[in-house]
Amino acid sequence: MLNFFAKLRSERYLSAWVILVSDLVVSALSSFLSMFLLWAFIGGKSLFAPQHEWWVSLSLLYAGVFFYFFRTYRIIIRHSSLRDLGRIVMAVIGKDVLLSVSLFALPLFTLSLRQILALVLLDFLLTISFLILLRVVMVLVYDMAKRSVRKAHYKKRVLVYGVDSKSVALAMRFKDSTRYVLQGFLSPGHRIKNSSLSGFHVYYFDTAEDVQYLCEKYDIGAVLFATQEAVKEEKNRLMSHLSKTKIKALIAPPLDEVKEGVIMKQAVREVKIEDLLGRPEIQISMQEIVETFRGKEVLVTGAAGSIGSELCRQLAGFGVKELILFDNAETPLHNLRLEFEERYPDLKFVPVIGDVRQLPRLDFVFRKYRPQVVFHAAAYKHVPLMEENPCEAVLVNVVGSRNVADKCLEYDVEKMVMVSTDKAVNPTNIMGCTKRLAEIYVQSLGLAIEKGEKQGRTRYVTTRFGNVLGSNGSVIPRFSAQIAKGGPVTVTHPEITRFFMTIPEACRLVMEAATMGDNNRIFVFDMGESVKIRHLAQRMIELAGFVPDKDIKIECTGLRPGEKLYEEVLSNAENTLPTSHKRIHVAKVREYAYEDVLVIADELGRLSREVEIPDMVRLMKRTVPEFISKNSVYEQYDVKE
Repeated sequence: MLNFFAKLRSERYLSAWVILVSDLVVSALSSFLSMFLLWAFIGGKSLFAPQHEWWVSLSLLYAGVFFYFFRTYRIIIRHSSLRDLGRIVMAVIGKDVLLSVSLFALPLFTLSLRQILALVLLDFLLTISFLILLRVVMVLVYDMAKRSVRKAHYKKRVLVYGVDSKSVALAMRFKDSTRYVLQGFLSPGHRIKNSSLSGFHVYYFDTAEDVQYLCEKYDIGAVLFATQEAVKEEKNRLMSHLSKTKIKALIAPPLDEVKEGVIMKQAVREVKIEDLLGRPEIQISMQEIVETFRGKEVLVTGAAGSIGSELCRQLAGFGVKELILFDNAETPLHNLRLEFEERYPDLKFVPVIGDVRQLPRLDFVFRKYRPQVVFHAAAYKHVPLMEENPCEAVLVNVVGSRNVADKCLEYDVEKMVMVSTDKAVNPTNIMGCTKRLAEIYVQSLGLAIEKGEKQGRTRYVTTRFGNVLGSNGSVIPRFSAQIAKGGPVTVTHPEITRFFMTIPEACRLVMEAATMGDNNRIFVFDMGESVKIRHLAQRMIELAGFVPDKDIKIECTGLRPGEKLYEEVLSNAENTLPTSHKRIHVAKVREYAYEDVLVIADELGRLSREVEIPDMVRLMKRTVPEFISKNSVYEQYDVKE
């Protein structure tokens, strides 16, 4: 059956010899029918008289000669033209001319001239009509079969990975899918070889050759995983095997993406590198988060960025009263606005162009919209760029964060949640230090309020992230672009490692932190094991269907200024305290007096505006003594004065 489908796809589904035999049968039947009609009209002899047998035999012989001579059986039926029809007519005329001669010459036939002419004319008309009808039927059947094959071809044949309850439930959901044909289940090892499950065969695999065999024999287009956990379990076995074939690895939508038994469009997606990395995703109590933000005025700074935009998407489904999207990037904010107008038509939201460095613009937004909760995600984050532009890093990350924190206090905001980074721990670069300085200012302000040194009720919370998978300018989009160009994929160092998290997970962590009772704290969480970037590059190349260092090279370019070989989640001098969530902890950090921090913040703002880089960096290092530059021009300022 698969071979027949292949022939249909190549538009060769009948051989020339089959057509020749079909034409000969049609010609013989036409001659038999013409003699039968003539005999019935003149009241002649029996249907199977010798004259009939000779007549049909001669018709078959002469038709074979002329069909072969004019090569009518070589005509491509679906592309037939009038010229091709003329060849068929000439072949039938040739046959009937010889039949006429035979009728006159053979004494077996005792027909008058009028009867011979009538018989030959009738044979000609019937033969031509039936041959044309045969070709019309062939074309119609061909078109119907081809449409059927195309329809089947467009429906990808899939195997569901695993034989557990989730896999069986997934198979039942996809049993009547309009996009996929379920072939059966795929399970490692021979344990349930030749078994059936829910009416579908269970196939097994041990090696990449087993997977390749299934692909070729059953025309499998994809393996469908029920959960991300299953993908991660097979990341070093089945996923590696699939990378050596043309079979796609797909992951199914969760049940809430299947409505009324219909699989939502675009819900099934290909397995991405994010699905293969890290630890099990941190589970958050979304119901409590929803209750916290329902009916609130919420402001998000940096709303058009990777973290900010995902925060806004999640908040959009929480029933907030109004969502203020604050960002200085015009085009990304415009695109976010178009997305929200389409996806959330009932949401009241306001896109605002503004810069956290501009205090009057911030004041206008707080004064007009009176937010109750503020998520501060606006920041400069790229390490090498900030190493080259330290004053801008201070202005945005330190001064900008101070501006937002001060306005939250001034306008009686209930809670401000600041997004920080694990690069703030024992920083080795300008960007990490500026984020640590922002943490220090926000926490010291909150502690001053808590101690009664400052009047206000705003609660301040900081969350530290690892590297976010797929964020703007991050390693995964860069690797994807390099792979698309054919390589090479560039890694700074063969041993460099990073911790990773997904954007939705990062945003849920932010919102979880906002609901916790601990104020003026820095929240961190267990990110599992770090990932070697070279291994990440290799897996991405394999997912794209290439062989690392053969099809696409991996090149090491050297550490960039300020870049660490290994990232830390907490500094060596810090401990953590538990929270109500077992995977989320509070960093036990050094506390700073607000009066001292205020003086430092004023001075850093002045030095950055005046572009006094040496004095500014020295002050940063005095304030954050664990800031030790690496592979940077600022190493000279690490020497104690």
